[in-house]
Amino acid sequence: MASFIRQSIDIAGHETSVSLEPVFWKGLREIATERRETLSSLVGTINADRQHANLSWAIRLFVLRYYRDQIDLARMVA
Repeated sequence: MASFIRQSIDIAGHETSVSLEPVFWKGLREIATERRETLSSLVGTINADRQHANLSWAIRLFVLRYYRDQIDLARMVA
């Protein structure tokens, strides 16, 4: 059974609650840091671009795609 962490995030002045597994929160924070963005800003971008009804699902897909792209880039460079 997966454990979830619920966190409130401000998206464009509107506070919303998001539940994710700890590994996805960690990945999301790492990506925000690397991009020099706040967590709220990054989640706001994901929210604006999402094509799925569920924000938590859109965040998971974003994190997965980000790290998959990093792997693909490393393979091209090698």
